[in-house]
Amino acid sequence: MPAARAARTCALLALCLLGGAAQDFGPTRFICTSVPADADMCGAAVAAGGAEELRGSVLQLRETVLQQKETILSQKETIRELTAKLGRCESQSTLDAGAGEARPGGGRKQPAAGKHTLGDPSRTTQAAETLSQLGQTLQSLKTRLENLEQYSRLNSSSQTNSLKDLLQSKIDDLERQVLSRVNSLEEGKGGPKNDTEERAKIESALTSLHQRISELEKGQKDSRPGDKFQLAFPLRTNYMYAKVKRSLPEMYAFTVCMWLKSSAAPGVGTPFSYAAPGQANELVLIGWGSNPMELLINDKVAKLPFVINDGKWHHICVTWTTRDGVWEAYQDGTQGGNGENLAPYHPIKPQGVLVLGQEQDTLGGGFDATQAFVGELAHFNIWDRKLTPGEVYNLATCSSKALAGNVIAWAEPHIEIFGGATKWTFEACRQE
Repeated sequence: MPAARAARTCALLALCLLGGAAQDFGPTRFICTSVPADADMCGAAVAAGGAEELRGSVLQLRETVLQQKETILSQKETIRELTAKLGRCESQSTLDAGAGEARPGGGRKQPAAGKHTLGDPSRTTQAAETLSQLGQTLQSLKTRLENLEQYSRLNSSSQTNSLKDLLQSKIDDLERQVLSRVNSLEEGKGGPKNDTEERAKIESALTSLHQRISELEKGQKDSRPGDKFQLAFPLRTNYMYAKVKRSLPEMYAFTVCMWLKSSAAPGVGTPFSYAAPGQANELVLIGWGSNPMELLINDKVAKLPFVINDGKWHHICVTWTTRDGVWEAYQDGTQGGNGENLAPYHPIKPQGVLVLGQEQDTLGGGFDATQAFVGELAHFNIWDRKLTPGEVYNLATCSSKALAGNVIAWAEPHIEIFGGATKWTFEACRQE
């Protein structure tokens, strides 16, 4: 009799757990629970097992599993599509000459450590980066050719014009080759052998063209006065800059003047920065983002009223004295702003590094591409005193009375360029 009573108890418990449920959970097991003889079977079952909560949890888990299954299927489809696209690109992206070289004894030579191998997604990126670098090189050469054209207008001859036409023809031909290569990659044409040969051909032509333009520029530099030049920074990079070979002395006042031309937006970047030991922002002129141009002295800031990113040449000057930190800003010979309390009684520290085109985060380095100057710069001069409004006006109007800086005077032998920055002839007040 106890066994029969236990069987009835299990049956009642099962009815309580599944009572009224239309959901089919598949094969089930009945777990018997010992309860007092006078207890409410269904009440005890609910209290012990929480049937309703258990049933809700099972449904929620099942729904979660279905959602995860759908997500996995979707991700598999995305991976399949990306794999197919990558496979089409890989056959065109064998720029690594070491990959897959045949061995005399059969098999294939393993690429050197660190090289991209066939099937590596980064090979496609490498090909795109190579084409991008070629495009930037072409643009740099075109800019230098434009400068030679300006020089040829001042020194016109049939020989100069014929050289200019020849160089322009070569650049046009190289641009067509690069464009053709881009189209081939996009259409999935070409092969490893074609890639290597075509790249070698383009690089050879670029090298030859670069050497010829450099020779012409050297002849041009030899024939111009030492201060009749400008610097060009066509790209916003962290490696293109110029360095002034002289440092600054300790100064209790200064005037900094220069010609600038830029159409960069937002912000023209950093025309110059002077970093001293222990202070990277000893003296900086910077325009970044949508902020006004700023003058930094010992990391203290004054906002300047300059508006120069209109693609035209502008002459700007900033004066400062340590007494009360008084400063003045001039654009095109006219004072546009002034103030005080800018790093008062702080002398400019000596023995630092003066860089054109980049903002220094460390002494002579730590460049950030987002703060790089984009445009052209000329006649950068520094004095260890405050110039008068009349002296500033003479500089802006190219008067014969204009002075050269007594601390830093603009002279080609004093400037060293890096990273693709270029020099070419510049005549102040004759430029548009």
